Amino acid sequence: MNRIEDDDLRELLPALRRFALWLARDASAADDLVQTCMEKALSRWTSRREEALKPWLFSILYRQFVDDKRRARRWGRLLDAFGWNDEPQEPSAEDTYAARSALASFEQLSDDQRAVLLMVTVEGLSYEETAAALDIPIGTVMSRLSRARKAYRELTGETAGISLRRVK
Repeated sequence: MNRIEDDDLRELLPALRRFALWLARDASAADDLVQTCMEKALSRWTSRREEALKPWLFSILYRQFVDDKRRARRWGRLLDAFGWNDEPQEPSAEDTYAARSALASFEQLSDDQRAVLLMVTVEGLSYEETAAALDIPIGTVMSRLSRARKAYRELTGETAGISLRRVK
């Protein structure tokens, strides 16, 4: 059991890389995780108990991922304390999905509603400025804005408590 079988390890590499990709969400980070996992596995091969190879390797890979995340957070806090952390943060998958869903819902609004909503909430124009820009009465701006906010909330499933007054 303590003998290293290259074929067994090679056979598990695609599964390990797939798992690492799901964890890290970055190909190069996933490759690094798999490489570190294999290094640790090979260096600790003789101390391995009589457990199945695949779960053992997956647990090494997962623990390495968690350790790397903890280490990155510690270093990030230290860099933040000294003002050296200027790395742009990638949005999470959830944030990306939420943004795409919001844009898809926004596209479903009528042209009139989109125009008023953009001018007031994104550009920060007053009702008077919006009315002048669109050459419509201020009451029409207010009613279109109200209908646009209501329609957007219905499309996104947001509750009425969320404010769509100003986005910046």
